[in-house]
Amino acid sequence: MKRWITLACGVVLVLVGAVWVLQGVGVLTGSFMTGQKLWFLIGLVAFLVGVVLVSATAFRKRAR
Repeated sequence: MKRWITLACGVVLVLVGAVWVLQGVGVLTGSFMTGQKLWFLIGLVAFLVGVVLVSATAFRKRAR
């Protein structure tokens, strides 16, 4: 997979995961996800996977 695709997927997962975590704990309101522990956990997993993808892309050496 190309580096920019992996990086883009990681960034999207970080952003979406952060929103879901905030909705799950009740910081962001106005959604069916507000205050739901399930969405906190799903968001946390998405956020962490995104961080791993971004980190792996940032520290991977370029193929020559």
